Formats: sequence, structure tokens, C-alpha cells
Amino acid sequence: MKNTILFLSILTTALMAGLFYSWSISVMRGLKTLPDREFILSMQAMNRAIQNPLFFICFFGAAIFLLISCYQQFGPSLNREYYLLIAATLIYLIGVPGLTIFGNVPLNNMLDSFDVNGSSVDSLSKMRLGFEAKWNYLNNMRSIAAILSTCLLLFAKIG
Repeated sequence: MKNTILFLSILTTALMAGLFYSWSISVMRGLKTLPDREFILSMQAMNRAIQNPLFFICFFGAAIFLLISCYQQFGPSLNREYYLLIAATLIYLIGVPGLTIFGNVPLNNMLDSFDVNGSSVDSLSKMRLGFEAKWNYLNNMRSIAAILSTCLLLFAKIG
């Protein structure tokens, strides 16, 4: 059971790392070329679409599996694997759900409530300026956190 939970921790954390990384290196680079109106409409649509069961299973599943893995490794003689799991868990919890809930989600909500159709060119530009760079920075930090967490999990498993 211990190996199964650790495998699920690695799998879900790696899937989240891949998701955030792919957004950083492809999706956001493609959207960067769009005019403000199309950029905002595209981000609104994608932010709504990503809220689905498959995303939530991996996003929250990774946190749950990581916590269970730490619990399973806890014992009288704490070894290298335990400390790697603790580090991976803390990095993931702070760097993925933490940044998402307290950083990306408020930005997404701000963008979602913005009425594109009733906005001037200047308003569209201001909204994008207040969103894009901050969101990209936070997403890059989530990518790094999820990748680092995945690497630590692999080091823990490889021993």
C-alpha cells in the first residue's frame, strides 16, 4: 500500500507539473500574441474549462497522496525518504494549492467578472496589464514548485 500511495503521489504531482509547465511554455506564449479582447476572452474560457473533475482529482489528489505518504513513512527511525517526502509535500502545498488559491484564483475571478463586450479599448488594455504578468509569474512559480516536488518524490523512491 505504501508504494501505491507513493506512486500516486508521484503521478499526480508530475501531472500537475506538466500542466503548469505546458501553460508556461506554450499556451501563454500563444495567447501573448492575441489582441487584448481575444486574450481576455480566451483566458476567461480556459479558466472556466479547467474547473473540471479531472483537474481537481490531480490538483487535490496530489496534496492528499503526499500527506498520506508522509504519514506512512513516519516512524521511530526517520530516514532520508521521509525527509524528502516532507520537503516535497511542503513545496507542493505552498507552491501549488497555496499560490493557486491565494494568487491565481483571485486573478482569474477578477478577469472572469470583467465584461469584455461593454469595455473600451483602454479598459481592455488596463485589465490585461493588471492580469497577465502577475498570472504568468504565479504560474511559473507553480511550475517550479510542482517540478521540484516531483523530483524530490523520485529521489525518495529511487533511494
